[in-house]
Amino acid sequence: MTTTTIEDLRERVRGAVISPIDPGYDEARTVHNAMIDRFPRAVVRCANAGDAMAAVDFARENQLDLAVRGGGHSVPGFGTCDDGVVLDLSGMRGVRVDPGGRTARAEGGATWGDFNAATHPFGLATTGGIISTTGVGGLTLGGGIGYLARGLGLSCDNLVSADVVTADGQLLRADDRENEDLFWALRGGGGNFGVVTSFEFRLAPVRDIYGGPIFFDLDQADTVLRFFRDFIANAPEELGGFPAFQIAPPLPFIPQNRHGDPLVAIVACWSGPPEEGPHAVQPLRDVAPVVAEHVGPMPYPQLNSAFDALVPPGLQHYWKANFVTELSDEVIEAHLRYGPKVPALNSTMHIYPINGACHRVSPKATAFAYRDANFATVIAGMWPDPADNEANISWVRDYYAATAPHSREGGYINFMAGDDQDRIKSNYGENYERLVEVKRTHDPDNLFHLNQNIQP
Repeated sequence: MTTTTIEDLRERVRGAVISPIDPGYDEARTVHNAMIDRFPRAVVRCANAGDAMAAVDFARENQLDLAVRGGGHSVPGFGTCDDGVVLDLSGMRGVRVDPGGRTARAEGGATWGDFNAATHPFGLATTGGIISTTGVGGLTLGGGIGYLARGLGLSCDNLVSADVVTADGQLLRADDRENEDLFWALRGGGGNFGVVTSFEFRLAPVRDIYGGPIFFDLDQADTVLRFFRDFIANAPEELGGFPAFQIAPPLPFIPQNRHGDPLVAIVACWSGPPEEGPHAVQPLRDVAPVVAEHVGPMPYPQLNSAFDALVPPGLQHYWKANFVTELSDEVIEAHLRYGPKVPALNSTMHIYPINGACHRVSPKATAFAYRDANFATVIAGMWPDPADNEANISWVRDYYAATAPHSREGGYINFMAGDDQDRIKSNYGENYERLVEVKRTHDPDNLFHLNQNIQP
């Protein structure tokens, strides 16, 4: 690439094109995971879909790697690359709500914080993630597990349509009537098929929830995990949440003498009638003596952003994940061995329930195949000091190795590490071959390969 071709690109797009010689380059190339330190030739900060089309054309015509960045939270750092083009959607964060039709359209760079801020005034929401700085796009394309999934389904189950820039630089609409195969693949197939510049979601009435975190001593972890396994199987679908291992942060509601202690927790989210919240959540409080809790009525966006401070930009990240059909006694024993060893305040392990509405979607209706799994487990290693990388990566790997024999072969692609590419077929199960066919149709040369890659 020459300076002239960069200038040609600048003339074609409205957003900024940042090269290594430009001010702000280091900021523009930075992603959430500080373990990732890559040097693209150009970062295209898209202002609209036309800019995305131009960036795709530019990368394809110059035979350069193309990284697509939405929220920038990709643990393997798929939102950047060395010596290629970064298509940065972070300037496209608008969200337009149709309260009468109960839909919302989010631009490709919107975060769940942006989305919730737009929909909440109308008392509406859809399934988002757990951290509000997460991108709407990345979460949805990988499936979309969150607090509301048991009642509303995954984020991708609530996707109505998408605008997609494909590898040939064309903008397509994908829904259940137009480009149906592409629409099918986008719902769980990750970033393999194009750049989604706009997502249209179905919304549901959710304004305030009742919930929050409840902490217990580690000697109650066995009781808590076994109880949650049995309780959530038949709990009302309006009840979401998850058990976790977590070092107690220095928060006012946690006794000061417990700050820094590893604890087991349940985070609850009741999205049904608010007056029923205390009764719905009480069994989770009663399972064992409570060390601390911060449970009560709150706006849904407040819970969706409650843990943002634990996941600031600039941490080291290494994660592993599996789907689990049954939270067996054997896998619980593995959690009891490794969960209490959580090595840093930011690190954690979550077990997300994905039964209820998630099970009512056929495994072949979307690319997200594990519709019979009851849980999605993530071992999320996050810590500030690179000097701790070896020890903390070992904790994640050892924990994963202990739980994997008692779990499904595949896992949730949004939780996968960069060294998990060999699991791609397992992650999609019986849907893999159809995904390959869609890939061959829309991206035969694998321009979109910086992802959990489905090779054409």
